Amino acid sequence: MSGISIVGVGGMARALGARVVAGGNDVEIIGRDISKAKEMAAVLGGGATAVTFGTAPAGDIVILAVPNASAVPVVTQYGDALAGKVIIDLTNPVNADATGLVTADGASAAQAIADAAPASAHVVKAFNTVFGHTLVPGRSLDVLFAGDNAQAKATVSAFIESLGLRPMDAGGLEMAHWLEGLGLLMISLARNGVGTFDFTLGISTLR
Repeated sequence: MSGISIVGVGGMARALGARVVAGGNDVEIIGRDISKAKEMAAVLGGGATAVTFGTAPAGDIVILAVPNASAVPVVTQYGDALAGKVIIDLTNPVNADATGLVTADGASAAQAIADAAPASAHVVKAFNTVFGHTLVPGRSLDVLFAGDNAQAKATVSAFIESLGLRPMDAGGLEMAHWLEGLGLLMISLARNGVGTFDFTLGISTLR
């Protein structure tokens, strides 16, 4: 696989980073707090490196593992440094009490990121329907993703497979709105009928 740059040092970045390293990918951690980025890279091992936020991402795939409110500002700040990159958006744009989305009807965080990114960059929504703590290396999970560029989606699909996960193409970037709604639904299920965040959603084909 190509090099992977992960922007963020939170729980999801750490959990996904562990799968990325286990998948044999070159990993770069980008954080505003370089000490946290270095600590995370050291924990991940596998030759993972750390750089300060603002440094041009080295990876061909850039994963935005940041809060939703920070995603567009991050993309805007990086600007042309993201030209030609595949940007994976894993944010869930939910409100403070996780009872609704903060995006307008039919809109998505992924599309807002795409609008802010250089024209030659391609945004793919992925991993937002997977709770970070379930990404235990060796565990097989389904990862739903959506995007408009066929080559970018093929790249993300191969990347997901390199992590030992199963890619499930949900269609064009307009489907990101529904994937983000599904992320919200999963939070509600965890708080209600399921009663725990220790679950995942998957696709089963009936035969």
